[in-house]
Amino acid sequence: MASTADQIKTAVERFQAEVPALAKLKLVFGLELRAKHDIQLYRVELPGPVIKKDLAQDERVLVEIDRPQFNQLAEKGTLASYRRAAETGHIKVSGDSNVTKLIVQVVEKQEQRNRLRKVH
Repeated sequence: MASTADQIKTAVERFQAEVPALAKLKLVFGLELRAKHDIQLYRVELPGPVIKKDLAQDERVLVEIDRPQFNQLAEKGTLASYRRAAETGHIKVSGDSNVTKLIVQVVEKQEQRNRLRKVH
């Protein structure tokens, strides 16, 4: 089984592949993976990703996600599945509202492009 850092790298790369406009985004974010009796904290620096098991003091955004949901998304997550996870509360994002608004706008534009491609 892949290490958690490898899973995070895979998840980031898959997400960036689905939303290429985010590939060059410079951002440090915290990732909190919650399991039944355990919370793991990671610092993820983009571009890269550079992943450290620690919570940084310089992150702009904190992403909280349940471990089982993360495992599923890391392995085969799509833009639609990330959206569903966020809409149902499985992914929670807090921190700099300007950063979160920017990411949401970029993702929504990508979704619009994807819909237009399906029409043509």
